Amino acid sequence: MTIYDDFNDISISEDGISKTGLLDILKKYSESISVFDLMQITGEMMEDAKYVQKNYRKKSHEVYVKHFLMRINDVKSDDEEYNGIIDKEDFIDSISRLKSYQLEESKTFKSKFPLIYTIISLYTTYILEEPIHPVGTPFPGSLYVEEKDGVYYCPVKDANLESPNAVCKICIAEQLEF
Repeated sequence: MTIYDDFNDISISEDGISKTGLLDILKKYSESISVFDLMQITGEMMEDAKYVQKNYRKKSHEVYVKHFLMRINDVKSDDEEYNGIIDKEDFIDSISRLKSYQLEESKTFKSKFPLIYTIISLYTTYILEEPIHPVGTPFPGSLYVEEKDGVYYCPVKDANLESPNAVCKICIAEQLEF
């Protein structure tokens, strides 16, 4: 059984998907990710980013490791009771995108990165109701994900909406206006 089988089960069996039900699945699969997996993924990310501008590479690597990869530990230890129901259509669409991404990326990554990507994308979007890229994530051009009055803004959302591997359509951030 895969994480997507579990997602399919909760999306079929309920009128809406409970945040607690989703969190239970995310926690179950996050337990399979070890510190060694995180170390391997960090190495893959460093190798993958070696051609990125040096000053941007360092800033983005820090954010991705600290706020994306290490967030898996937040999922594992999250014992909050979240109220609310997740929109079923949005969830099914998100799962379809993430599954497609995972199938594609599993050809590139030898690690559990695609699984972590799925877990963290769903956790931040549906459980925490935060953007997938945390506030402060740098992008080329000295632009960052920002938060103003409880609304999150991303400088690259619109530019990536059609990218098949981007999670921008799932993310709650809005396009940052320049």
